[in-house]
Amino acid sequence: MTCLKDEHLTIPSLSAPLDVGGRTLRNRVVLAPMSGVTDLPFRDLAWRFGAGLVVTEMVASRELALNARESWSRIRNCGIRPHMVQLAGREAHWMAEAARIAEGEGADIIDINMGCPAKKVIGGYSGSALMRDPDHALGLIEATVGAVKVPVTVKMRLGWDHDSLNAPHIAARAEAAGAAMITVHGRTRMQFYEGKADWDAIRAVRDVLSIPLVANGDVDTADDAREILRRSGADAVMVGRGAQGRPWHPAVLAGAAHPSTEEIAAVAVEHYRMMLDFYGVEAGLRHARKHVGWYLERFAPGFTGPAKAEIMTARDSDAVADRLATALLAGGAARLGEAA
Repeated sequence: MTCLKDEHLTIPSLSAPLDVGGRTLRNRVVLAPMSGVTDLPFRDLAWRFGAGLVVTEMVASRELALNARESWSRIRNCGIRPHMVQLAGREAHWMAEAARIAEGEGADIIDINMGCPAKKVIGGYSGSALMRDPDHALGLIEATVGAVKVPVTVKMRLGWDHDSLNAPHIAARAEAAGAAMITVHGRTRMQFYEGKADWDAIRAVRDVLSIPLVANGDVDTADDAREILRRSGADAVMVGRGAQGRPWHPAVLAGAAHPSTEEIAAVAVEHYRMMLDFYGVEAGLRHARKHVGWYLERFAPGFTGPAKAEIMTARDSDAVADRLATALLAGGAARLGEAA
């Protein structure tokens, strides 16, 4: 394994490949599954730039098994390999059935969501609510592993709250049940996304595992990525909100070159048009707004007021594309001027 020397230990190189249950990741920076964000257009762009692995939005297992259209659209692939589908649920039967469907539709890896803190998810006793009942959670893992031939992984948090930091216990049992990789977000469910992720606390999970561990939470820069590996002992990093408005970011953390201002403008416009094609114009306009906002916030922060409001609400897609490109190019020129 290619490693970088630290004062006290070695940490894996982010550009090195990683084996997950017989599936090879081309590098060690993973794009996190984010509901409403990591749809097929976003994953396609992140993969093309060079992310080591991209994960679908969370897919409700029961809805997929019962043929819900939105759930089926979420497991679609566009030639990305390995194709990783994340499932959520609270009943072993539906998790197993959904896993079989996903595998049949080309999933190379199945991920079980035990980390989502959203009220609508935990209200159904899914996501991070599963960490409150490890025995029940292990039943879901065992059913999923038993239903498919592809590797099954698990994404979790440190625990429900700071009085129940049971990620090491659940992770060890998940490995014994056949899980091929564990991802840990360094917050509890009760923290949601507040405060700072506890990278040191993830090491307690590393200490009980022999399978790969992925560390997640507040990874924004290359220094962050190296530091979370050093402090957690993890084998790879997962990037979530840090990739919003920059689908190339996981690849950059893995060592790829950062795109130029002109390339950023071109990618933003391509992303916008991909979303209109994927969802249809009416739905695409709604889904694309948050992405347009993220691009502008990151790369044209001076583009505010009525001009920004107009581009965010306009229904003329050609006009939006033109204005978006113009704003991003101007924002890049302004940053260069400030640097000079």
